[in-house]
Amino acid sequence: MTRTLSIRNQQDWQAAVRDSAAAVRAAVETGRYQGEVLNFEGPGDFFRHLTPGRWTIITTLQETSAMGVRELARAVGRDVRRVHDDVSALLKLGLLEKTERGALTCPFSDIHVDMHVGRQVA
Repeated sequence: MTRTLSIRNQQDWQAAVRDSAAAVRAAVETGRYQGEVLNFEGPGDFFRHLTPGRWTIITTLQETSAMGVRELARAVGRDVRRVHDDVSALLKLGLLEKTERGALTCPFSDIHVDMHVGRQVA
């Protein structure tokens, strides 16, 4: 199965939970994969968690097979310790996963970012 992720910013976390529940209901009713969603409260929160260095890690793992932190650090041309810190953050967000052998992988073949900046109107 090809996994997809939509990243959004929705300040109203309760609305984000309702949207997620509706997607789960639709998946159950249709038996079809609906994709996954990661919500941030706003653009500042998004950019604080998804820095340019972290995006490079994500895209590198999307384009290659699973690899360890040292190999990933070499691939992105960064210090191992900094890459380790970024990988830890991305694992917590669910943007990366570990294989049974402990190698890192990005499970999403497509990541879509939907961001609204400015006053949000209901």
